[in-house]
Amino acid sequence: MSGSRITFIEGQAGQGAALARIAARVRTRLTSPEYAALRTARRPLFTGIGASYAALAVPVQQLRAAGVVAQRVLSCEIETGTAGFDTDCLIAVSQGGRSSETIAALRFAAPGITKTALLNVVPSPLGALADLTVDLGNEPDSYASTIGYTGTVVALDLVAGAIAGRRQDPWGDIAEQTAAVHRQAAEVVAGLRERGARCIASDAVAAGASRASAEEGALLLREVVRMAAAASATRNYLHGAMESAGNTLHLVLGDGREIELARSLAAAGHLTLLLTTAEADPAEPSDSLSVIRLPAVPDAVRVVLEAVVLQELVAQLSAARGVPIESFVFANEDTKQGGLDLSDFQVVAYAPAGDAARPPAP
Repeated sequence: MSGSRITFIEGQAGQGAALARIAARVRTRLTSPEYAALRTARRPLFTGIGASYAALAVPVQQLRAAGVVAQRVLSCEIETGTAGFDTDCLIAVSQGGRSSETIAALRFAAPGITKTALLNVVPSPLGALADLTVDLGNEPDSYASTIGYTGTVVALDLVAGAIAGRRQDPWGDIAEQTAAVHRQAAEVVAGLRERGARCIASDAVAAGASRASAEEGALLLREVVRMAAAASATRNYLHGAMESAGNTLHLVLGDGREIELARSLAAAGHLTLLLTTAEADPAEPSDSLSVIRLPAVPDAVRVVLEAVVLQELVAQLSAARGVPIESFVFANEDTKQGGLDLSDFQVVAYAPAGDAARPPAP
């Protein structure tokens, strides 16, 4: 079973209200007595692939900060089992519940491990293998995920909070925060979209929980804009990776070393978009530096708001490059159990970077 599809633009528009619904649903679910094994997990191992794997940077960062041993691993690395990992709870994430690698990881988890599925679509093949399921409520989502991804971040934060014993969660006004950041993003991105659309590649750089946003941003740029993109941890990026800058778009997320990095890139003439909570200098906008100032919020909320910005960025860049958002070039049928539902998508022929996507020849 696949979840119902909406367009990317519809996903953006309805995201705030959907996230409020998801938070309420998951919050209630996690307090149920039957979820005691999840709440008392002491060595959780998170697994997923694609955007789901990116989102896992959030709970891992939070739990480690709370003194809980936590790791994330690509599902394809444990398709044959969890040997080598000291874990008492495997939390497998797949928005549609059909990712073949994640299903295999849950199927072959070692005995004695609580198998938990976090997903949007129920019922699903992944959920059928789990001891416990945490679902988002079958929220409609776009092919290049909007609500599915940000809703997963919300749910993962609540799971991490339950394991760490957090008494409150930060999602009470997420709908209003999402709307405010989207308005700011639309204005700022409009000022860089034409130059950004001419870039040949992009780097996304962040630290901590915002590594989720760097990884998701790079994936969206590849998936939606057809722009070569890579994600890096801030300190690693400084050790040589940034030397290839040239006609590139740089997405820098953070409040520490990221600010100086953004200034350095922009001073060298490279188009840079900085997402930060810093309120004053030294990150003032310039011809090559655009700045979006996010509210001072907990890390997980920040990651959701960063995703709102990234979604607006790729929506505008795809329009400027003439690439339909609901399209794809490669149909990999072995990535989803049951194969792809091609009726969901518009197939387009490959177009070189910067060219408009061309329809397939008759």
